[in-house]
Amino acid sequence: MDCNHRPTGELFRYVPIPQNESAMSLLEAHHLTKSYNEGRFPDDISFAVDEGEILCLLGPSGCGKTTLLRIIAGLEIPDSGKVLFEGRDIRDVPVHQRNFGLMFQDQALFPHKNVFENIAFGLRMQRLPKEETRERVAEVLHLVGMIGFEERDVNELSGGEQQRVALARSLAPRPRLLMLDEPLGSLDRTLRERLMNELRTILKGAGVTAIYVTHDQQEAFAVADRVVIMDRGRKVQEGRPEEVYQRPATEFVARFLGLANLLPGQVVAVGPPLAVETALGQLTTTDSLVLPVGQAVTVLIRPEGVRCLGAGTSAENCIAGQVQARSFRGGHYQITVAAAGTSLRFELDVLNGPVPGPGEQVTLCPHRVQVLPAT
Repeated sequence: MDCNHRPTGELFRYVPIPQNESAMSLLEAHHLTKSYNEGRFPDDISFAVDEGEILCLLGPSGCGKTTLLRIIAGLEIPDSGKVLFEGRDIRDVPVHQRNFGLMFQDQALFPHKNVFENIAFGLRMQRLPKEETRERVAEVLHLVGMIGFEERDVNELSGGEQQRVALARSLAPRPRLLMLDEPLGSLDRTLRERLMNELRTILKGAGVTAIYVTHDQQEAFAVADRVVIMDRGRKVQEGRPEEVYQRPATEFVARFLGLANLLPGQVVAVGPPLAVETALGQLTTTDSLVLPVGQAVTVLIRPEGVRCLGAGTSAENCIAGQVQARSFRGGHYQITVAAAGTSLRFELDVLNGPVPGPGEQVTLCPHRVQVLPAT
């Protein structure tokens, strides 16, 4: 058997800051630690954010992401470590003098003010002239795709529209750094999918440097230039979204990113290729790792890019099992396969021929097998 936005417009006057090798680190966090009864969150965290970059702090709830934002904003004082902005320690700089913007999940719009008044609030606090305030509000409304909404009651707006107003209000004072804490967390999945794609366009169009906090890896990958993955207060991996997804550093990162095909193994040949004995048999990888024979490891079998052979077919680096479930996902089928007491998930392209259903025997040959440190 064969198996198988809205446009930013030309009127907006923000100038995007180009990304290049000479971009300076606008903000640097050095060894930040904050202790609580249950532990340290964050725990010795360091990272830097370049001018014009969108950095995402990604991790499960309670890992210290929001506390990091509050420390950078000046709302919390770390037990140790420091925050540098443009090379200067800002520990003693008051919150209102940092020129940082904050946007939260609940929007925090003023219910008794209309759209214009909500966006203009921060500008009036800066004592901008009325004409400049009107121009600035018009600019950010154009940027977020809400021209003509100035007089609308914010209570009559949809959740997505309210979130756009909150973003416009955060951008209006031209913050040197914008921090967004789970900004799409209160929205339904469909609306979140749409806005996560638009958010990156808006932030890049504004040329703003941003730190974006979320527990949703798809949201992080859609918005960020670079991600810092956190677990229990510590940084466990940092890199571009593509790098992190293609090369998770630990079993935790792999599971957090939805890569669940993980099983224990032991190195039996140093190669190349590196050979690992597992419950599914011997698997090989082209990973350029130097590991001794007998080393315990965790094997990651990536779900995508799998070749499906006929039942009973024997081939190297392949897995024989029985399909437990099949689910159509649009561009691919997701199948769950039971093999040697292990349950594995794979994605089969709908264009690559018939896909086996529940109860059928199958042989799957994954294109990529990776080796991670044992946990």
